[in-house]
Amino acid sequence: MGDLVNPSESTYDVVVIGAGIAGAACAYFLMKEGLRVAVLERGVVAGGATGAAMGHLVAMDDSPAQLALTKFSLQLWKELVPELPASAEYQQAGTLWIASDDEEMAEVRRKYEVYRSAGLACEILDSGALAEAEPKLRRPLAGALHVLGDGVIYPHAAAEFLLQGVAEHGALFTDCNVASIDGSTVLLGGGTRVSAGHIVNAAGCAANELTPGIVMRKRKGHLIMTDRYPGFLRHQVVELGYLKSAHSVSGDSVAFNLQPRTSGQILIGSSRQYDDEDAAVDHGIVRRIMERACEFMPEIATLSTLRTWTGFRAATLDKLPLIGPSPENAKVLLATGHEGLGITASMATGRLIADMILQRESPIAREPYLPSRMTNERARA
Repeated sequence: MGDLVNPSESTYDVVVIGAGIAGAACAYFLMKEGLRVAVLERGVVAGGATGAAMGHLVAMDDSPAQLALTKFSLQLWKELVPELPASAEYQQAGTLWIASDDEEMAEVRRKYEVYRSAGLACEILDSGALAEAEPKLRRPLAGALHVLGDGVIYPHAAAEFLLQGVAEHGALFTDCNVASIDGSTVLLGGGTRVSAGHIVNAAGCAANELTPGIVMRKRKGHLIMTDRYPGFLRHQVVELGYLKSAHSVSGDSVAFNLQPRTSGQILIGSSRQYDDEDAAVDHGIVRRIMERACEFMPEIATLSTLRTWTGFRAATLDKLPLIGPSPENAKVLLATGHEGLGITASMATGRLIADMILQRESPIAREPYLPSRMTNERARA
């Protein structure tokens, strides 16, 4: 990967801190513009939230800004698909948002109108059509919203692919002791200084260690991987109750969320916990995840599971990521705080960061994601 042993040679156009999917996407777009980029990673590529993630590429509409960001990012992912290696395991599985009752079907219809207005391909499935689409779901369920353009990807391989150009030019450095940022210089343990015209802080949950003042919280999640069961599941399947879980800002929550992999394995989720920074698996949470999954798909109980793990997502209070210049230092741009949408939104994040550094317009408005909004909110309060 490379060694930063000669500080006099360690000057770049841009230094990206963090080799997760957000940092990788930033580096990818900056390299495409011919900039000299270094990526510094405290651990290994995709060793944090990216490596622990599910890999759902999904349009989300909690707010107009969230929908704009995820829609744009899905477009960028689809443009990249022909270049992706087989190891990225991309599949356009589509998402089924499951409604259990008439009240949730009303939410299906609301989402349908929003998505259609945004130009996203989707359809409403009634109870019978849903049973045909996913025969192993319990019956009856009220129906579902089928979002056709959503996909699934293996995040670790996707991050490695996005960093390929950086690695080939010898500017990808892992196991770096990134200590602090001083102006336009990154300070490493041992006294090494790495200078750049701009610095991108894409360090995920550790971003606020390097840019004090960022308001973020760690949100712990669990995932379960099964053995191989080809054909068991056809779509990404999520209960509409997942949205209530995602909106919760306190307490522990679980929701039914299944993802098919090209290997035939199935990822079972999901959970959200605040104020638990212990990376150990919480077996009570795992039990609740499995019980919830079996409520919707009883045959899950018959599947063999191979592995359970946890990860931590960087979450902001308004559920939008921080993309853009730090209010305290315009040379430092933030690319963090994506919570559960880091895989999806990474491509749009990288494109917006590149646009800002190159001082050009972006295809979507970037004001909703600027870190300065936190300062503005505090001032108004």
